[in-house]
Amino acid sequence: MRQNDEPVQRLFDPKTDHLKGLVKSLKVVAFDFDGVFTANTVYVFEDGREAVRCSRGDGFGLRMLENISIEPMIISTETNPVVSQRSKKLNIFCRQGCQNKISDLTELLEERGVKMSECAFVGNDVNDLECLRSVGFPIVVHDAHPDVVSAARYRTNSFGGCGAVREVCDLVAHLRGISD
Repeated sequence: MRQNDEPVQRLFDPKTDHLKGLVKSLKVVAFDFDGVFTANTVYVFEDGREAVRCSRGDGFGLRMLENISIEPMIISTETNPVVSQRSKKLNIFCRQGCQNKISDLTELLEERGVKMSECAFVGNDVNDLECLRSVGFPIVVHDAHPDVVSAARYRTNSFGGCGAVREVCDLVAHLRGISD
């Protein structure tokens, strides 16, 4: 069942041209994990282990970001090892178990010499609001919680875990003038 079915910008629509300025100076794209890389669901096995569903296409998009000198990273409050395992598989930096995402994001950007204005953040829920309000290019997934949608400059057409990460990567590359 689809949620939040109001019209949204279409990817590569001429209406996205105003976003070109936001991606011109991007050096980092930080992603929340649950609800962005995942379909915001969890499978719980009888022994207590958890599993999540992610999109295989994300890896191609993340490589595209790296090829245009943009570092992707995961910043998550989740402590489950599935987060670090997925980031390891995707070969991207991950900080998980964050108590305060904005503090962690600030620290990570400072370590890299990157300004908030040179960062995009992709989130889906209220614990992402401070990051979304602080970065140069705030993005939410299509099925984001209604309380965070207004903080975004772009809302994906894809749901979390269903191609939203790849869509963001494709959008950034497209706006930077990079084709497949």
